[in-house]
Amino acid sequence: MLLLLRRVLSLFAAALVGLAAAVVGGSGPALAAPGPTFTNPVVDVPNSADPTLTYYNGFYYYVATTWNSNVVMRRSATIAGLRVAPEQVVVQTGGTTMWAPHLEMINNRWYLYYSIEQSGGARRTHVAESSGTDPLGPYTIRGILNLMPSNGWAIDAAPLKLNNALYMTFSAFHGDGLQSLFIAPMANPYTASAFGSRISAPTLAWETQNGAVNEGSFALQRNGRTFLTYSASHCQGPNYKLGMLEYTGSNPLAQSSWTKFASPIFQRNDAAGVYGPGHHSFFSSPDGTETWIAYHANSSASQGCGTTRTTRVQKISWNADGTPNLGVPVATSTVLAGPSGETATPVEIRNQHSNLCLDDYNWVTTPGAEVRQWTCGTATVQDWYLTPATDGYVTISNRNSGLCLDDKDWATAAGAVVQQWTCNGLSVQQWKVTAAGDGYSTLQNRYSGLCLDNFNFGTTPGAEVRQWTCTGNNAQRWRIV
Repeated sequence: MLLLLRRVLSLFAAALVGLAAAVVGGSGPALAAPGPTFTNPVVDVPNSADPTLTYYNGFYYYVATTWNSNVVMRRSATIAGLRVAPEQVVVQTGGTTMWAPHLEMINNRWYLYYSIEQSGGARRTHVAESSGTDPLGPYTIRGILNLMPSNGWAIDAAPLKLNNALYMTFSAFHGDGLQSLFIAPMANPYTASAFGSRISAPTLAWETQNGAVNEGSFALQRNGRTFLTYSASHCQGPNYKLGMLEYTGSNPLAQSSWTKFASPIFQRNDAAGVYGPGHHSFFSSPDGTETWIAYHANSSASQGCGTTRTTRVQKISWNADGTPNLGVPVATSTVLAGPSGETATPVEIRNQHSNLCLDDYNWVTTPGAEVRQWTCGTATVQDWYLTPATDGYVTISNRNSGLCLDDKDWATAAGAVVQQWTCNGLSVQQWKVTAAGDGYSTLQNRYSGLCLDNFNFGTTPGAEVRQWTCTGNNAQRWRIV
């Protein structure tokens, strides 16, 4: 009888969705609106330095330095949701340490360029190629990009498409000992056809604070003009910042073809508590009308190149002369509207042990509605929205009921009941999403300190969900996709 009831309700819900779609469809196209608001950082420590963020087919994809040998990726439909998006290992590099991954689509394949230090040897750029158009892979490692003579040091690689040709920009040391920007021609996305030539050296005063450095280049192209933005000075101090070149000549391999702007374009903002903003990427809003920057920064002048750096994003504008205007880095307390055209996308929450999905049991829409697990499907009772709250916590609301996942009666003992309740933002409705490996995460209630649990290791539809002392076992691991 219960199965029959669920089938009838599913059909009824589908009919309602279809009717709603027909009504909406008759009203004409809707104007793009800002996405959900958010505050920086959008990705917190530790895997949050040297970010590349790109938008593709309804989702943002994010990679950054991990301080280990793996490249991990986050995916989210909104910037606001990026903070709690689970990390998924996409490339096991085999290196000692991996820095500064860059994600780029070239000829309908995704390429990951990343810097590797192998057992204390020279830091060099490696590349992996996707098998198709999914940024999550799978990837095949194509090997080392041979960008400098004698297997030389070459990091922070980022491709540049210019004059119908492909180039690779990167950072390396010149004969004069200066860490500079170089460019090399590419035979294909994973093979350089010649060694790199220098196009910028850190010679201006603002490029030499705490150390003379040019690195972390990223191309920004608009209205037929090509700008190459880069990080300047050393990341160990608060004066790490962004500078910019413009391609003004006829040969991309010649330094004379690049004009350096005399002043930095993005730097520390002491009043906002932002120090060392740099190593960045640019991405477009979902509707293509806005350009945004993703960058890392510290919250203290005493912090440097380590795991304290977090990823922040903000919208940029354009000056009347056609040059980009990055503004100033905003405070982490500043509430920002999301990129234009974002739409909140629901997720399913699937238990690793049971392989069942978190479910608004019996389609109840009143406070106190029960939460159980059920065979995963497409019904709205299994659609959940994760909305950032404070301090890295989220609220979890059901698409069908509109209610939030709640620690019933403020319980704190193992076995505490989970229910749905009118969303109120209180600590009993706040959950910490923590990556547990292999694309799974744990969900820990802020008030109780307990983890969402497949109670008694159930494996049949209707399996109970409660809270239990956090152990990290499969009954407490959930895939959020």
